[in-house]
Amino acid sequence: MRTIKDTLTLQDAERLAGPLAFNLMLKPAGSLCNLDCAYCYYLDKAEIYGGREPRMTVEELERYVRTYIDACEMDEVTFNWHGGEPLVLGIDFYRKAVEFEKKYAGEKKIHNTLQTNGTLVTPEWADFFARERFLLGVSMDGTPDVHDRYRRDKGGAPTSARVIEGLRKLHAAGAEYNIMATINSASEGKGLQVYQFLKGLGSDFLQFSPVVEHVVYPMRGGKPDKHARPRIVDPSEEGAVLAPWSVSPVGFGRFLCDIFDYWVRNDVGRVFVNFFDCTLANWCGVQPGTCSFAETCGGNAVVEHNGDVYACDHFVYPKYLLGNIYQDRLSDLMRSQAQVAFGIDKRNALPRKCLRCESFQLCHGGCPKHRFNTTDSGQTGLNALCEGYSMFFKRSAGAMLRMRNLIMEGKAPALVMMDRRS
Repeated sequence: MRTIKDTLTLQDAERLAGPLAFNLMLKPAGSLCNLDCAYCYYLDKAEIYGGREPRMTVEELERYVRTYIDACEMDEVTFNWHGGEPLVLGIDFYRKAVEFEKKYAGEKKIHNTLQTNGTLVTPEWADFFARERFLLGVSMDGTPDVHDRYRRDKGGAPTSARVIEGLRKLHAAGAEYNIMATINSASEGKGLQVYQFLKGLGSDFLQFSPVVEHVVYPMRGGKPDKHARPRIVDPSEEGAVLAPWSVSPVGFGRFLCDIFDYWVRNDVGRVFVNFFDCTLANWCGVQPGTCSFAETCGGNAVVEHNGDVYACDHFVYPKYLLGNIYQDRLSDLMRSQAQVAFGIDKRNALPRKCLRCESFQLCHGGCPKHRFNTTDSGQTGLNALCEGYSMFFKRSAGAMLRMRNLIMEGKAPALVMMDRRS
């Protein structure tokens, strides 16, 4: 096992850097959305821009496409369309986006991904996505009772039936999509049930994301009004409390373990789950596909509707504003000391307990957004879900080691299922 340094420096980052490779998450409609999901951390971002309805113009879109393609030093460029809900801009906006991509691509290969809540998908949208080969991430938290607990529209109505109908249209058109599911308090104790349901929605790729948020409730009569809609805030904000939809550490760990126990016996090589893939990647010593499992981050910035660039989707706060793509060179922003420092701080801000943990090289401390707990010795920066991660890593260790060995022998990791059945 390699020696672990206590601190990474800017010089370390510069030494390890190769061609500029990064992902931009573009929010052409900002936080604008047709739903009102309780746990959405992005709905309140409209306050940064004075509460105005954000929309990227076609002129700004063309400039963004050209700038992004020019800044990428790799042969392949991926456009990641996010929100809010990106479909609220209408299909003609994305037709123009594809037109501009083809205009400025040169010799580079262009890919498109788009994350959607699925409720606005029509046959026209589905045909467009299939024809232009967009990879969609569709948000669906599980069975209707789980999904509809926190994912409702602005009138308070459930949305699961509309999402399922959108998925049906995508499937009929031959569009490619993955399922994106949060793990929240409504998911606890229902891991296998959620997994089986999502597996039946037509995608072999499932991406789970734990929800752990802090909120501030509006005051009424000198007391927090817990019947009113709270505002999602940074954990350090005065009056912040853990949101009721946050998953507990143990609930998170059991959710993953329950799914893994079934998956490792039945679905290896057939269904791909982000937590399992990333854990196996770290067992094998290769880069995981998700930044939260990597040693450092900073390669996934956000571009707002007006061109403002932020360090990360989870850190769209004024202090993490890097600049603006219409005023600054994008390559300079991504190589800036502020962004590099943000990335290596994922490693450097960890408490000693993490650096000396036997699971450190599997989780690398998880997402910095969730690091608001303190260790027994009083050090800050401990991931709030540490106990859950530890449960999962211990439960999966034997199978992960076996799959790593199979890969090193040039064999399919799916052979692990034979071991489990014998």
